[in-house]
Amino acid sequence: MSGSCKLFKESLAPEIVAELEKTGCCVVPIPEAIKKHKEKLAMKACQQYALDAYADNIVLLDTGSAKLMTPYYPLEELRMIPGFERSRFEDPLSGGKGNSMRYFNFAHVDASLKADGKTNLFCGGERAGAMVGHTEAIVSGSLAGHNAARAANGLAPVILPETTAIGEFIGYVVKQMLDAETRNKKYTFSGSVYFERMQAKNLYSTDDDAIKARVEAAGCTNIFSNL
Repeated sequence: MSGSCKLFKESLAPEIVAELEKTGCCVVPIPEAIKKHKEKLAMKACQQYALDAYADNIVLLDTGSAKLMTPYYPLEELRMIPGFERSRFEDPLSGGKGNSMRYFNFAHVDASLKADGKTNLFCGGERAGAMVGHTEAIVSGSLAGHNAARAANGLAPVILPETTAIGEFIGYVVKQMLDAETRNKKYTFSGSVYFERMQAKNLYSTDDDAIKARVEAAGCTNIFSNL
């Protein structure tokens, strides 16, 4: 189940809106009388947020709307929390009962993101495996689209080296999707099991120069510029 929903910011108390717009986030403790929804944590596609803090508090992020970091929240109970008495869901409208369901079916792909048994079908994002998040969809979708164009022009597909974070991520997730146990996990750069692996392999960095040097050493500089 998708791990967040949106509330209309104008339906929240002014002090909550002010905190959101000042700091970008707002954490409101849930009264003990209605703190009973920890089971929702196991439903989240974004396993990196499956922490007790998200069950014990209302966690909001300012994304223009007020992004509520939980798959759903019964509206009658949400309105029992101080500051949320007039709260309304913006997306999904059924956020009091549920959210969008994901990861029902993957295509089996190789490291070039070509679907098994096909010559002209390349998949990215959640269709290629349990790749969670916008960044993950962008990097895999860019490779899948590039390789689709190469296939249309009779060229061999590009496989990104595993010395790069993206190449290692795609190669690893593709292999994990072949095993029934690891297929049930979710993989993302932003936390959980893959972020731990990324750090262990020294692939996590915020140093632009170091990243640029790694990409250049892998022979991947401007790799998408030309077919």
